[in-house]
Amino acid sequence: METEETPQDASAAPPPPGPSDRRAVLSSDVRIPRHSRTSRGPGGSRRSRAALPGLPGPLRSPALRGAVVGTLVGCAVLGGVLLAQGRGEDAKPPALGPSGRAMAAVGAGTPAALSDLAVLIGEREAHLRAYPGDDESWSVLGSAYVERGLRTADSGYYPKAEHALRTSLKARPEGNVQALTGLAALGNARHDFRAAKKWGEQAVRLAPRRWTAHAALLDAYRGLGDTKGVARALEQVRKLRSGAAVRVRTGTVFRDRGWREDAAAALTDAAALAKSPAERAACLYQVGELSWERGEPADALRHYEAALSADPDHHPSLAGKGRALAALGRTSEALRAYQGALARQPAPEYALELGELYEFLKLRPAARAQYDLLRTRVKQAALGGVNDERVLGRFEADHGDPESAVRRLTAEFKRHGSPENADALGWALHRAGDSKAGLKHVEAAVKKGPRSAVFFYHRGEIERALERYGAARRHLSEALRINPYFSPLGVPAARKALGALGEPPGGGPSQVYAPPGEVPAPLPSPKPSGKPEPRTSDR
Repeated sequence: METEETPQDASAAPPPPGPSDRRAVLSSDVRIPRHSRTSRGPGGSRRSRAALPGLPGPLRSPALRGAVVGTLVGCAVLGGVLLAQGRGEDAKPPALGPSGRAMAAVGAGTPAALSDLAVLIGEREAHLRAYPGDDESWSVLGSAYVERGLRTADSGYYPKAEHALRTSLKARPEGNVQALTGLAALGNARHDFRAAKKWGEQAVRLAPRRWTAHAALLDAYRGLGDTKGVARALEQVRKLRSGAAVRVRTGTVFRDRGWREDAAAALTDAAALAKSPAERAACLYQVGELSWERGEPADALRHYEAALSADPDHHPSLAGKGRALAALGRTSEALRAYQGALARQPAPEYALELGELYEFLKLRPAARAQYDLLRTRVKQAALGGVNDERVLGRFEADHGDPESAVRRLTAEFKRHGSPENADALGWALHRAGDSKAGLKHVEAAVKKGPRSAVFFYHRGEIERALERYGAARRHLSEALRINPYFSPLGVPAARKALGALGEPPGGGPSQVYAPPGEVPAPLPSPKPSGKPEPRTSDR
């Protein structure tokens, strides 16, 4: 029931609005009720249908309404000033939580912390149980699964990622760039670069200014050995984005081209620009890898340890630390580092490196155990769709069945013609007895790929088998100059081969010098030209 309003003195000033009133004025949800709007009276003149809501009858005069409105507007201005002061230059937005940090990292194409990924995955899984039609959450979950699989070398996450990303595409088949980019990243993680290229190109066509799509496509082109595609993708990435993630990709491309100094500068800048511990660790690891390839194990060890200080869960740096420690002669520490890396992230390439270190130390049963682990891990990874044929082919070429290595690596090279696959196939052909065919592939790897001591070692050994002793001596020496620690088994083999080759014979090539006992014919005298000799200055 409505009550009659008590008349008030028109001259009395209205009470100042309290905090609740100021909030009401500042709130965007406050609306003037429909009954208070103006309407047309007789003759078409405008009249107020009601006074401002909540005001007594005597305040309906224009003067008093103006005073009240002025007071309210003043309060709104005061609230705006206070709000602006709260958003000054020194004010910072609240920090993201674990899932927010992980989602920001996944969306930006940068590494995320494992603990943050676990929170993000748990939250999205719970959300999707309640709202299974949310295509965006499916794509976020799928991308998080991909990152989790990469960080842990657990291929069991990849089928989950594929299911989530394809579910997102099914829920929104048109314009779903996020899911397409996630599928491209999944292809790269599985070493299925053809699939990564297909999905990445679709994403780029739909969103040509989405830098993460170009970045995924760049990684696919690298795996395929498409240097022109890499150049195009890198140009787009650098045009659309800046920061650590772009510098890392720039550095890796420079490294692939053999531009070591440029690569080192780009990767060092990336480490300085990294915004999270996980991203900084990934950048420092790349700097360490470049130092290792240049034959600087002490410098590489420093960067690996800095990466582990930033993110103790960065297992590639732990394996890199083992490699550098072994090169420095600190074998016991190297074994512990490798064993720790394998316990946390049992990647087959780590098992191969540790097995070869055991073999170098004459611990053959331990080496065989690592080789068995390698085979097991490759089979397990294949269940998740991961292609580790190159690692298995390298192992078979040196420690198993070279014929099997040739079959595997021939198929792999047809799928992905990268310099690394070309070198692996060439070496397997040599080990299987076809050195001439192998040399062609290794020469292509040296020409198109990075400045790799392994590539030069393989080329030198194949040339020695083909009795091209000068070229063999040159390339074996080059391998040891590039990195005198490149392999615990390869370095002694290269030194032994150089010792067997000996020094080049004196006197130069036989075409220049006469056989022993023969007097070389005199050089013909120059014919007169008929022109006067030029005068020489006395000075």
